[in-house]
Amino acid sequence: MDFLDFHHHKPGATGVYNLDLQEEVPNFAFSAGLHPKDISAHWKSDFEHIKTRSLSDNCVSVGECGLDSLIHVDDALQSEVFLAHLMWAQEIRKPVTIHCVRRFSQLLQFKTIKIPMVIHGFNKKEQIGRELLDAGFLLSFGRAALENLSLQNLIREIPLQKIFLETDNADFDIALLYEKISVIKNVSVEELNQQMWENLKNVTNYG
Repeated sequence: MDFLDFHHHKPGATGVYNLDLQEEVPNFAFSAGLHPKDISAHWKSDFEHIKTRSLSDNCVSVGECGLDSLIHVDDALQSEVFLAHLMWAQEIRKPVTIHCVRRFSQLLQFKTIKIPMVIHGFNKKEQIGRELLDAGFLLSFGRAALENLSLQNLIREIPLQKIFLETDNADFDIALLYEKISVIKNVSVEELNQQMWENLKNVTNYG
């Protein structure tokens, strides 16, 4: 079965490949963005390169981009770069894949921009997840959901239409994640996978 892996780092794998800054445009589905850790004094020229690549038909999402309190990049600069991604995604009508570490309260301030925003690798407390969902974000869950009971409780109570599943850069078989979530949501693995592909279609064809 071709499981949708919403955010991964394995070229050619089924799903959405996270394109590195220096990589060329591939002939499969990818996302393109400036990760907070890659922000430099030359970010505007880097971003122009990203904008060009994101116009490719194979680019299904802008990102990953976002906010990270653990890196040594000025918070205001991170916000400026993130906003640039959001405005560009709005212009080209593509969703955004978001990286966020310990800056979820600030992230909520950006949801006034009405485009699909998916927070990848979500592994925080249930309450944070509910606040993000209430604000209109979608959540993508990875390896942590296999064992984290708090995440499993959150997944149990939210609609399948609001989530994605991913491996990110973790080395595990995403089929295991689909099997776990199918039990939590009381649906077949086939139905779950079908819904994930439908979710991708919805966020890439919004409006």
